[in-house]
Amino acid sequence: MASFKPTKIPVYPKLGEKVTQDTLYWKNYKAPVQIKEFGAVSNIDFSPATPHNFAVTAFTRVHVYGPFSQEPVKTFTRFKDTAYCGRFRSDGQLLVAGCEDSVVRLFDVSGKVALRMFKGHTKAVHVTDFTSDRYQILTGSDDYTCRLWDIPNAAELTSYREHTDYIRCGVTSKLNRDLFVTGSYDHTLKVFDARVDKSVMTMDHGQPVESVLLYPSEGLLVSAGGRYVKVWDLLKGGQPLVSLRNHHKTVTCLALSSNGQRLLSASLDRHVKVYNTTDYKVVHNFDYAAAVLSLALAPDDESIVVGMTNSILSIKHRKSPEDSKEIPSQQRRRPSYRVFVKGKNYVPKRGDYLVSKPVKQHLAKYDKQLRKFNASKAFDVALQTWSRQKKPEVTVAVIKELDRRGTLKNALAGRNEQELSRLLNFLIGNLVDARFTPVLVTAAEIILETYQSVIGQSPIVDRQLLRLQALMEDELEYQKELLNVLGMLDTMFAFSLPRKEVPCSGINRSNGLAQGETSTSRPQLQVT
Repeated sequence: MASFKPTKIPVYPKLGEKVTQDTLYWKNYKAPVQIKEFGAVSNIDFSPATPHNFAVTAFTRVHVYGPFSQEPVKTFTRFKDTAYCGRFRSDGQLLVAGCEDSVVRLFDVSGKVALRMFKGHTKAVHVTDFTSDRYQILTGSDDYTCRLWDIPNAAELTSYREHTDYIRCGVTSKLNRDLFVTGSYDHTLKVFDARVDKSVMTMDHGQPVESVLLYPSEGLLVSAGGRYVKVWDLLKGGQPLVSLRNHHKTVTCLALSSNGQRLLSASLDRHVKVYNTTDYKVVHNFDYAAAVLSLALAPDDESIVVGMTNSILSIKHRKSPEDSKEIPSQQRRRPSYRVFVKGKNYVPKRGDYLVSKPVKQHLAKYDKQLRKFNASKAFDVALQTWSRQKKPEVTVAVIKELDRRGTLKNALAGRNEQELSRLLNFLIGNLVDARFTPVLVTAAEIILETYQSVIGQSPIVDRQLLRLQALMEDELEYQKELLNVLGMLDTMFAFSLPRKEVPCSGINRSNGLAQGETSTSRPQLQVT
């Protein structure tokens, strides 16, 4: 007796996201390491100097973490209120941070006590940064002013009051110590030159500005605020280049990849978008559990650090080449497995007899019913909720097998109103799918033929049949339109092909008639 052959489930191509180089690059990170902070993580900054520690500003503390440490290697707690914007100097030896009490504090990374305290602002200081010469500090405050401070003398150098609302972001030029940019809740971006007493450029973002970023060449400026990310050309007087709207909520922070070819934006919608800086299209997306407030990339993109409103710091480290390589299956097995494969490579000799152990066949539930020739029960199993919604190809494969056996009509007959309704729902959801149409059309014809007598007796079934009819009419209209388009394309392609030249012998060049042929000898076509 021949063994039972299980139903073959065809493998259809998945309609998922296209795998690109960006997908492979940005997915090559380990599982995130999550650290609980004392409050919402408002700022993250990597040290430019090795070993590239990063400062995390959360509540009344600034923690400094090592590249792979899960505990802070340094903590600054000399703040009387909420701390803001802890940033490293370019040599990694000093760190500056603002505070809700309007005092700016300067720390030595190797010490604990503040080296300098800059007093002059009257409200919270949310923006701090070092200038490129390392001897000055930029600050921006809720008192609408931005100021430059001299580090050796702890004295104020310049103060600007041009914004009309809170200053919540700013960045200094890395190429010119006198240039810096600020963004405010008054919807404007301003470029300042410390050598003059007023701003040299103003741009209107249109929304309260949350973050600003300068490209390494400093010819382009990126601003984030509201749901928009905008790119400005500073070399053309602040002319807007691109306006991006890919987030559903306020964009809070920006970052740039190590090679400057990818721009990252984080938002309160819990997403981090990665843009290609050539055409500014989204090439990848990261999802997080809570709204994102801060984002930073380590040098060479070795780590992605994200701070969220739920006080969680998420750190993703890039996989090493050893981790990225797939471990051979034999190495993953336990050492004791060698006992079970003993003699696997044995070469049989002449006269040897092979005694094979019968392999137990594991069948699915619908195959077990098919083996017992229970067509109706096999169809019931294949039409269960999980198979019907998650794996419709299983249900279609069983229908095809029943049709091959000639028992499909018997399996579909004798259904009550609830079972028939569930079956019609499956047809409505999958009949126009090109993968399933050839099989389901046959099933639909059998259902209409079998249950023709009950039409008009059940309002639920009648309503579903009307939906099925409307679905088929729409699909037929789509097919007709598609055929019309294909016909037009064929005509266009036919005219675009090169034509063969007709020999000129025997042709009258003057009127295009053959020799001895008059103009009335050809049949005339009358167009009506």
